[in-house]
Amino acid sequence: MAPHGASPYDRGMNPNYTPLERAFALARTGDYAGIGEIRAQLKAEGYAVAQLEGKILFKQLRDICIAARTRSNA
Repeated sequence: MAPHGASPYDRGMNPNYTPLERAFALARTGDYAGIGEIRAQLKAEGYAVAQLEGKILFKQLRDICIAARTRSNA
């Protein structure tokens, strides 16, 4: 699984964020290669991942992951 640093979410779900919002936040960190790692982290944090479905959503998250990883490696 990807590194998580000192994220406050490592200790569990934040009730102020939906699973979808948290998925986008995780994607922007650059710590995750794709939706599989994001889903695993969401589950570890206590989020239900049933909402994370669909080709367009997966493409959006994948593109954000790639862009964030590119920026962090630059």
